[in-house]
Amino acid sequence: MKTEMFRYRKVEKHIIALVDSEALKEGQKLPSLRQLSRQLAVSISTISQAYLELEKKGIIAARERSGFYLTSGAKRLPPPTGRPRLDLIPTFGQRNDLIQTVLEALGNRSLLPLGVVCPAEELLPSKTLTRILSSALRENPTLAMNYSSVNGDIELRRQVALRLLNSGVTTTPDEILITSGAMEGISIALRALTHPGDNVLIQSPSYFCFLQLLENCGLRAIEIPSSTTGIDPADVQDAINRFAIKAAILVPNFNNPDGSFTDDTKKQEIVEILAEHSIPLVEDDVYGDLYFGEKRPATCKSFDQQEQVILCSSFSKTVAPGYRIGWMIPGRYYREALNIKTTTNICAATPNQMAIATFLSEGYYERHLRRLRSAIQSQMESLLLSLYRHFPETTKAGFPEGGAAIWVELPEGVDAVKLFYQARQKGIGLAPGPIFSTQDKYNNFIRLSCNGIWNAEMEEGMKILGRLAQKG
Repeated sequence: MKTEMFRYRKVEKHIIALVDSEALKEGQKLPSLRQLSRQLAVSISTISQAYLELEKKGIIAARERSGFYLTSGAKRLPPPTGRPRLDLIPTFGQRNDLIQTVLEALGNRSLLPLGVVCPAEELLPSKTLTRILSSALRENPTLAMNYSSVNGDIELRRQVALRLLNSGVTTTPDEILITSGAMEGISIALRALTHPGDNVLIQSPSYFCFLQLLENCGLRAIEIPSSTTGIDPADVQDAINRFAIKAAILVPNFNNPDGSFTDDTKKQEIVEILAEHSIPLVEDDVYGDLYFGEKRPATCKSFDQQEQVILCSSFSKTVAPGYRIGWMIPGRYYREALNIKTTTNICAATPNQMAIATFLSEGYYERHLRRLRSAIQSQMESLLLSLYRHFPETTKAGFPEGGAAIWVELPEGVDAVKLFYQARQKGIGLAPGPIFSTQDKYNNFIRLSCNGIWNAEMEEGMKILGRLAQKG
């Protein structure tokens, strides 16, 4: 059944690729079930299932005794403006109040979940993890109820080390620290590397919790542009030439909110530039496993020769947001990171560590990821089509190669913060663009999150958002 699901998704991708390349145009008839079955070497039932899914999304429509035809709703919007026009100046953040208002959506079941990046409950492996956790508590009650070591459960660290091989990183369990989510790891890294008043290099737009963390630590942000092609090493070099930078926080794999991806050549060049100036890099790879291509992308850490890249990630965006299990590789800063971890919360929750370790060791994680990636990519396709159908004509939105968010550029004059409050009154969550920068550069941008589920409620919510955006 699962194999069939992935086959029909491949057929969907094939048709969508034909639409994107304009090989198929509005009103044209699609190949017959039998014809496409022969062409793609899959069963007629698989083709039929794919066509039904495409019909649900409004991409194709059936005509009685004639076949399937491409509809006018199959088009996509152009991607957002390539490179934001930023002022290369040190800036203190002042977004805490608005960010806290946006974060009120966490756990709020009354809001349509377009404002928080978190997998839908239906897609989380709840039953499997509950069974594993119950077994751990039953078989090792004393161990599960006690502190784990400060650096984390040894079996979990072993499993993380094994998985890191997929991203080009060779490490040992003793080089890994288990944290309470990726944000704790990033916070520990910044506390180990900086002092109030220091400059920290970040890409723009950037995850608003990074900006909030910088603000709370009294640090100044040096923002460089992020675009669909990721981070330009020349921008990194330019910032270094102009300012004394103590550390960098970058998300090369599917940056939140714009989904930008930095290729391996650029990653290596960025690592080498930073190493030449002895500037440590804090790399957030929390979306690295949510790729839509054939192969998991490499990390900056895989090019690190000086142990100056601190790699941070977690299982919050893939397996269990509420378990709060993350990890970091502090490299040469291990001792400082361990000391800060000790005085922060001693250790992550022991039962949760044990459950995630077993989930990994018994092979559940990879199977779960395949299903989750397929669901998120499918929802993104539906969301982008809905944007085209319901939003103002000059709206722009790109399709990232992974991650779980769509970065939307609305027409100039649309106030994203005003739209955020209007949408919340209608029971719809979203994240307004201004919280993703210390500068006023994204006043007409919003981030829409993808939890992997598309349904009639989502479509209706997009219609309402579109009407609000049309009014400006």
